[in-house]
Amino acid sequence: MIDDRILKLISKEELNKIKALNVLIVGVGGVGGYALEALVRSGVLNITIVDKDKIDESNLNRQIISLKSNITKSKVEEAKNRCLNIRDNANIIAIEKFLTKDNLVEILNNNKYDYIIDACDNVTVKIELINYAFNNNINIISCLGTGNRFNPEELTITTLDKTFNDPLAKVMRKLLKERNIRKKVTVCWSKESPLKINSRTPGSMMFVPASAGILIASYIIRKELQK
Repeated sequence: MIDDRILKLISKEELNKIKALNVLIVGVGGVGGYALEALVRSGVLNITIVDKDKIDESNLNRQIISLKSNITKSKVEEAKNRCLNIRDNANIIAIEKFLTKDNLVEILNNNKYDYIIDACDNVTVKIELINYAFNNNINIISCLGTGNRFNPEELTITTLDKTFNDPLAKVMRKLLKERNIRKKVTVCWSKESPLKINSRTPGSMMFVPASAGILIASYIIRKELQK
């Protein structure tokens, strides 16, 4: 049985608590795909995934859902099929859209989430997700930059105000201050300074984004079990 090994670590009541969670993942690429994988294998049954992208050949080096056989296919649909192939009783809602400032509330108000995983790379959407989560009393964890980095051992979970060496974090702090959003934001972040490369498209190998996704999933499970 899929849960036999899990039940050697936690009780059936604790597993049922995990299974009842409702999680939103925005972005199912390098970070979000591994977060999704880890949550489903750990027992979470109710997950909404949002991403407009199609699988591209450039994803093959780091994204768990990407294969040569599914290039050009919808990321959320492929991710959903993969999840159902792991747990056929999972309730995976796939939304093939880009979240924007204008449509975010309309799309997300259709469900009540316990956790939001922000694994997108659009800073405007990140700020809107944080604002939405705070306004609706939802736990949120936002993943910061994983590109141009090699070492997964430098990843940690903290709050945005304690981060450094991350240009994205600097921008987010500024925008949140402008919006007068003062609450502490939980983030998954790397202490490693990003490498400087001669390209606007960041370089990436799987080690850091994959580890970030797994770390985020682990954080959610551990946080829930500590209640």
